[in-house]
Amino acid sequence: MIWLFVLGLITYFIVQRVTGITRTPVWALWLVAMMPAFSITAWALAFGTQRRMPLELVILLFVGCLALYLYLIQKGRIAPTSAIDSTTPQVPSSTPEKSGQSTSRPINKAEETSLQGCFPWSVYYLQNIDYRPQAVICRGQLRTTPEVAYKTIQENVEGKFGDRFYVVFQEGVDKKPFFALVPNSQASIEARQDRRLTRPGIALGLAAMTLLTTLLAGLEIAKKQVTLDPSVLVQGLPYALAIVGFFAVRSLGCYWTTRRYHIAATLPYFIPVIPLPLLPLGTVGSFIQIRSPIPHRKALFDVGVVGALAGFAIAIPLLYWGLDHSSVVALPPKPGAGLLSFEALNPKYSLVLAGLGKLALGNQLVAAKAINLHPIAVAGWIGVLFSAFNLMPVGQLDGGRMVHAMFGQRTGAAIGQVSRLLLLILSFAQQHLLLWAILLLLLPATDEPALNDITELDNSRDVVGLLALALVLLVILPAPKVVLAWLSL
Repeated sequence: MIWLFVLGLITYFIVQRVTGITRTPVWALWLVAMMPAFSITAWALAFGTQRRMPLELVILLFVGCLALYLYLIQKGRIAPTSAIDSTTPQVPSSTPEKSGQSTSRPINKAEETSLQGCFPWSVYYLQNIDYRPQAVICRGQLRTTPEVAYKTIQENVEGKFGDRFYVVFQEGVDKKPFFALVPNSQASIEARQDRRLTRPGIALGLAAMTLLTTLLAGLEIAKKQVTLDPSVLVQGLPYALAIVGFFAVRSLGCYWTTRRYHIAATLPYFIPVIPLPLLPLGTVGSFIQIRSPIPHRKALFDVGVVGALAGFAIAIPLLYWGLDHSSVVALPPKPGAGLLSFEALNPKYSLVLAGLGKLALGNQLVAAKAINLHPIAVAGWIGVLFSAFNLMPVGQLDGGRMVHAMFGQRTGAAIGQVSRLLLLILSFAQQHLLLWAILLLLLPATDEPALNDITELDNSRDVVGLLALALVLLVILPAPKVVLAWLSL
């Protein structure tokens, strides 16, 4: 029942991410997404361990609920400006329509003449202007590099219309780049935007609450009874400081990147959770909300990758130090908790865990042995898993933004679909990955475009992105037999 509560909480946060693309109520999507878990739990309560639910019924539940989930999203999809098609760009959700503003023709005839003058023939030969809801589509032939074209036309549009429009540069289904002028309904309030977004009181309050809940979680991990005795409370601090420090570094890395590119974003907000006996984490992470469009694919890549790699940079040293202070125990016959079995974690679940475990514990860690994690190792391992999950190349996750920036939006979305399918297939052999596979299936496969979504990345960022994806594979893939034999595991 505790796992059901945790899964329901995580599913709710994930389902909320699709509210920008569909009018279907969150509660309906959440109920459909949780229906397999509810059904399996009800079966277990009714029949106990004596009679397991048939595999065919389990598969039917997951497939049927996934199909219904996607149908509900599609049925309530906000169209046409929230979908990618041959005529209308996908525009950022941070540009809501002004109340009472007409969207059938955002500019008049005189302004159309001024707009035509914003497209020099030597930069972008304008052939036609098309009016779509919430956007003016300008199609033509690109005559120079995408970066020069976007900069030139953006400056020209701003010179003629001020901050009245966002200038979006995207690739159509015919592979030809086009410009879209999207009305900027926030133009009159952007001067006050930073004051609304930067609420240090809320951020500090949530951080303090999270420090308290993770302190209680640290006591649970250390097998200490909660008491007001300072000598006991202090034993929960190693885990609390390590896990809060990890999420702080990761979120601040992402926040710093948004500030570097002048992207409006909230301060990092921690999510405190009362620690549960079977899952004493004390938090499910932290987040920032991006409230303005991302200017180009380089910024999109950096926003996705900087926080994730900063998280790895602190999580791996924490994990190694914690493993060095952990103990070795006998491997249980039924390691039911999988990747979160802190008292008897099987190092074979992950290449990274097997390598670091052997490096830290040496000859103590042999075959048929598991690791009883030190509290700091628990924090480090959670950080590694959290970073790896967020680097999965799907939708609005860090990895989804990363592959979108590397390969383009359409190819990035296709990579996300394939990745979800492959992880689902892998989860049938590695059942501890099933929860990851389910959560990824609930996420939308496509994220929002950058304003300049044409200019490609430099080679150094492509290399960093490929290395980040390789790091994800090292975390989620089990150690192969040849590696286990070499490590004597």
